Amino acid sequence: MKTLILAHDLGTTGNKATLFDPQGNMVASSFYPYPTYYPRINWAEQEANDWWKAVCVSTQTLLKKSKVSPHQIACVSFSGQMMGCLPVDRKGYPLRRAIIWADQRGESQAKLFREKIEEKEVYRITGHRISPTYSACKIMWVKENEPEVFKDTFKTLHAKDYIIFKLTGKFVTDYSDASGMNLFDLEKKQWSEPILEATDIPIEILPELHSSLEVAGEILSAPAKMMGLLPGIPVVIGGGDGPCASVGAGVVEEGSFYNYLGSSSWIAVASKSPGKDPEMRTFTFHHLHPELYMPAGTMQAAGGSYQWVKENLCKLETRAAEMAEIDPYKILDTKVVSVSPGANSLIFLPYLMGERSPHWNPKARGAYIGLTVKHKKEHIIRATLEGIAFNLRIILDILEKEVLQKEAKEITVIGGLALSPVFCQILADIYNKRIKKPALVEEATSLGAAIAGGVAVGLFKELKEAKKLVKSEFTNQPDFRYRNYYEKLYKTFKESYKALLPIYEKLVEME
Repeated sequence: MKTLILAHDLGTTGNKATLFDPQGNMVASSFYPYPTYYPRINWAEQEANDWWKAVCVSTQTLLKKSKVSPHQIACVSFSGQMMGCLPVDRKGYPLRRAIIWADQRGESQAKLFREKIEEKEVYRITGHRISPTYSACKIMWVKENEPEVFKDTFKTLHAKDYIIFKLTGKFVTDYSDASGMNLFDLEKKQWSEPILEATDIPIEILPELHSSLEVAGEILSAPAKMMGLLPGIPVVIGGGDGPCASVGAGVVEEGSFYNYLGSSSWIAVASKSPGKDPEMRTFTFHHLHPELYMPAGTMQAAGGSYQWVKENLCKLETRAAEMAEIDPYKILDTKVVSVSPGANSLIFLPYLMGERSPHWNPKARGAYIGLTVKHKKEHIIRATLEGIAFNLRIILDILEKEVLQKEAKEITVIGGLALSPVFCQILADIYNKRIKKPALVEEATSLGAAIAGGVAVGLFKELKEAKKLVKSEFTNQPDFRYRNYYEKLYKTFKESYKALLPIYEKLVEME
């Protein structure tokens, strides 16, 4: 009987293939990596054929490891990295490497974009500021700098959309992935004519728009053989990795929040309206649900800040963890709980990579403020985690007070850093919210894609079933003993950033 869902999550470092049963349980998973190329500063590219190889190999490995028959697979569904640009010809052949989300080469194109149309108007239509991060500026760059490639471009695709083409021969995308391009009208659910005119991007090179919950087609014979699957299996479009994560976190009803905690981190909420911020500090993606949106805010260096501390200040602890064959972050967590909340009034500004939300300031820099001879390494480690939480709290406050005018009762956390019970408690205390952690914190994105697939082929009635499929593993309650102290420290944290603004400018001039 066909009851299993095969979900592919095409991330930045590789593809994860995961099998789920109709109860949302993970049957097995397999990961296959691929490289990223950095030809110049701020450039980041990947080979589309590496994506395809990763999908084929990870599927074969998964079937072999799980001993699952291809006859049991009801559908294949996708999640993928967003905001990319892969030009292909009429036969779907890649004309160059894909320019991925991390690429920032389109600064001059972003400037030209702003000259042609007001940024506030772009934000109103798309839910995003103008940025070289998004697909529009990358397409504009190809047109200006590689005219021969652009002349032969039939469609520009994202990672998951390229694989869907390889499987079905269809050039499609979904609303969620489209909403990360700076070209998509969120409310009309169509490519924006005013923005296409301003960017001089022909609508013909953009793929067909569909709901994430639609079947793009069936797997053709040749790709089925390469993957070890059967031809005729339905291929579900799925969505971008962020919106898929929201479903995998059980955030499928208006007003429910989740917090992804990885190298970068974001807070997002399901909303029936695009929920835009008057000051453009947050942005909005389309949800996998065809009638929902996903207002969100992203900080650059969340888990990245904690990793920086581990690699640069905690080499002894890391070596000890390697010898004991345990996760080094578990040792760091023990140091965090050895000092009181507030780290003896030590503040960390987590701007090691500049900042997106809430400041949108690439010149921002990291800092420890308030160091004295009484502070030890463990204070620095704790202050780092608290600084990450304070910055995320600003994003949460904007979403609650400015975007939705609605307070979150609880927040679901997913991602690698959510594995730390110590950090989850810090979040509960600083947010003053109940923190829920599902059983699958690192597979939430894959689970979201799988649930979309299950809805598309009738295994699940609707996306709301994600609420019962996402099983909660642990809940952190805020400790009210520290509430007043954390509120004072939070206020000082925000004041510290503002006070250092002129210093950031001077430091950048000297770099």
